[in-house]
Amino acid sequence: MFATSERATRVTYAALLGVTAVSWLAMLRMPMSEQDMAGMEMAMTPTLADGLTFVAAWAIMMGAMMLPSAMPMIGLYAAMQRDAPSTVARAAAVTAFTAVYVTLWAITGVPIYVASVALMTVTTSTLAYTIAGVLIAAGIFQLSPLKSVCLRHCRSPLGFLLGHWRAGWRGGATMGFAHALYCLGCCWALMVVLVIAGAMGLPWVLLIACVVAAEKILPRGEWVARTMGVALALLGVAVAVHPSLAAALRASTM
Repeated sequence: MFATSERATRVTYAALLGVTAVSWLAMLRMPMSEQDMAGMEMAMTPTLADGLTFVAAWAIMMGAMMLPSAMPMIGLYAAMQRDAPSTVARAAAVTAFTAVYVTLWAITGVPIYVASVALMTVTTSTLAYTIAGVLIAAGIFQLSPLKSVCLRHCRSPLGFLLGHWRAGWRGGATMGFAHALYCLGCCWALMVVLVIAGAMGLPWVLLIACVVAAEKILPRGEWVARTMGVALALLGVAVAVHPSLAAALRASTM
């Protein structure tokens, strides 16, 4: 039984690493600016095709950024499938958990797309102060009790699984949804920074992916979150004082 559990865990990690690697390769091969991801030349004439292209690209990006920090949770979930009636049932539960988790993150691409289109219509001055406000708000959220609560659930895979356990693939889907909500609650502010301040450029993608993983996996991840919060708030203040920094932040990532 333990050998089967260990084998399932190894297979799960191998599959997750494979999906993550493919996601990163796909993301590195495609343009990362808002306009390129959406396929838009004119901000005023977005189409359904533009939106679908953007959301698909966003889904790939979320897979690349979020799966590494979710591996401990998903791997432990696979290891705890000892009572599954068969290998197929075990695989179905783990697949449902992972698929729902990634799908919820992919769906967030819809409001992100709307926000990206809206940003293309504002003046340079308005954009600069919007970026400043987003950075300060994100920094404050990083220091908030809500951030701590969500991060605590993400950092405690065993506690989460024991507290939310449901059997079968439907249970896996339910648990994947619950974990995705905590993860979204933990990381939404960083994703907004990625879009608004970083223009979804590769340097910001790499930075935020590393921060998310460090927050959830490293022994003192809470302090990583707080340090990032202070840094974002200070950067926001700097942009508010010197609005030209906003253009520099976005231009340097594209």
